[in-house]
Amino acid sequence: MFVTDLFQRIEASIRDRRLLKPGGKVLVAVSGGVDSVVLLHALEKISKRRKWKIVVAHFNHQLRGRASDLDEKLVRETAAKMKLPVIVEGADVKAFAGQSMLSTEMAARKLRHEFLARAARRLKIKTIALAHHADDQVELFFLRLLRGSGGEGLGGMKWKSPSPADQRLSLIRPLLEMSKAELGELAKGQNIQYREDATNASSDFLRNRIRNQLLPLLRKDYQPALNRVILRVMEIVGAEAEFVGEAARCATIALDKLPLSVQRRVLQTRLLESGIIPDFDLIESLRLSSGRFISIGPGISAARNNAGKIKLREDLQKSFCPDELSIKFTGRAGGINFNGVKFAWRLSPVDGSVKFPRKPGEKSKMEFFDADKIGKEIVLRHWREGDRFQPIGMSTPVKLQDLFVNAKIPRERRHELVLATTRTGEIFWAEGLRIPENFKITPRTRRTLTWKRNGLVK
Repeated sequence: MFVTDLFQRIEASIRDRRLLKPGGKVLVAVSGGVDSVVLLHALEKISKRRKWKIVVAHFNHQLRGRASDLDEKLVRETAAKMKLPVIVEGADVKAFAGQSMLSTEMAARKLRHEFLARAARRLKIKTIALAHHADDQVELFFLRLLRGSGGEGLGGMKWKSPSPADQRLSLIRPLLEMSKAELGELAKGQNIQYREDATNASSDFLRNRIRNQLLPLLRKDYQPALNRVILRVMEIVGAEAEFVGEAARCATIALDKLPLSVQRRVLQTRLLESGIIPDFDLIESLRLSSGRFISIGPGISAARNNAGKIKLREDLQKSFCPDELSIKFTGRAGGINFNGVKFAWRLSPVDGSVKFPRKPGEKSKMEFFDADKIGKEIVLRHWREGDRFQPIGMSTPVKLQDLFVNAKIPRERRHELVLATTRTGEIFWAEGLRIPENFKITPRTRRTLTWKRNGLVK
């Protein structure tokens, strides 16, 4: 009875959401795992009434050696037992990931979707069935939440959507209301053969850590009905995101007169139309600065007008400046000129006579460091890719680029900023940021370095 109910639910989902017409053709993506094999069995069983024409598709990612080949073997054998045509391709995903500067997960997704689109076009099939289920939706919600997605992303996967590899093809997901446990029970009840992917237990992928560590903790200690709650949230957020998207498409008044969420969506859409991948900081910079060009990458800037239309401009490319200057502290005080920027310094014993400013780190104010931790020699240079810095109050170093973003330092300004490092390369001062945790004054400090940009140390 349980198995019959599940098949009926799947058929009802397809019928009520008009995912597949009676007599239609469908390409079913089958990996060999329980989800996709159950989907294939369900569609094959229902097709006896709905007259669907089914073709099986399998992509061998070649990531797990012999295990990947056994996945392919199972899919071929399953299709043969059902007397269904099968199309198989494979590729070295790891090599492609390295060549394309993509993560293994993203490289696999790209190659898989390209294969499915290619196979569908060849067979003149316009619908591709995928086996995503309710647990996948919940994992995706937290994955995108941790990556800072907006409402459109948090809305999750749709029952029907265009293929990312070919917008003329449709992806359908008939299992979105079903849980992983229900699919497992269906496989058990029907004695369906499938293969377990050992990499699902690996902690190398963020999605796996969410599935195996975060979600069990949330269900155990915070919300036993997590799936139901998150799926409801996704439904609400997705519907609201659709409304904002439609409002953005229909907007005819000045950008500044629109609601905040619509302003952001307008700019996001216009940037994508211009071939630019937008992030939150770029959208905010443009939103708050009508008519002002914002650097969006090497040699190119963008500005928006009052209607939110984007204009691109080629700039003289700024690169990381290789200039640097080594200085040895001799005597008690001195001055430095680095590429036209003047600095003054003074070494002082801690005797209670040093007066600290109320706002250390403020531009053109004196700053104070533990001189013995810095040493007798320093280096002045500009920001370089990969530089890390640990501002006071933080437990670990972070990328300077992230700190510049948080401090709202414009992209075009960052290459001009001056850094001061120890002889071994540790940054103890970064222009525009507060002093570092590991060079601050402590009760054990015996000598201070007083540092000032553009002026004398009195």
